[in-house]
Amino acid sequence: MNLRRRPRTTSEVSTSALNDIMFFLLLFFLIASTLANPNIIKMATPKSDNKIVIPKSVVVNIDEKGQYFLNHVPITVDRLPSALETELKGHEENTSILVNAYKLTPWEDIVKVMNIGRQLKVKVLAATQPEK
Repeated sequence: MNLRRRPRTTSEVSTSALNDIMFFLLLFFLIASTLANPNIIKMATPKSDNKIVIPKSVVVNIDEKGQYFLNHVPITVDRLPSALETELKGHEENTSILVNAYKLTPWEDIVKVMNIGRQLKVKVLAATQPEK
């Protein structure tokens, strides 16, 4: 009788490749985390008691019916120059007029507001929507 023992086979998991994989994963996450916010620099800024003066802006809206609104209050074209003058009194150098008109508003209506702003020596800006 042959009573020899058979050699047992043992199973092993080779972990030598796991070190390489872990290194590449660590490298990937380090690079990805620095690229997530490339323009942000964290800094401690000093505190100040100075008050920042934000220039005042007067809004003139022109809706699709051609009606004028000064700071969301309906107004006629005839009263617009005097109302703008009282609104801008004392703040002419820091203030601007923002014209927010409906997209199909005739240019004539927008130019009326621009001429009033030029007479009052105030910068006139037109509000637009960004292109998609």
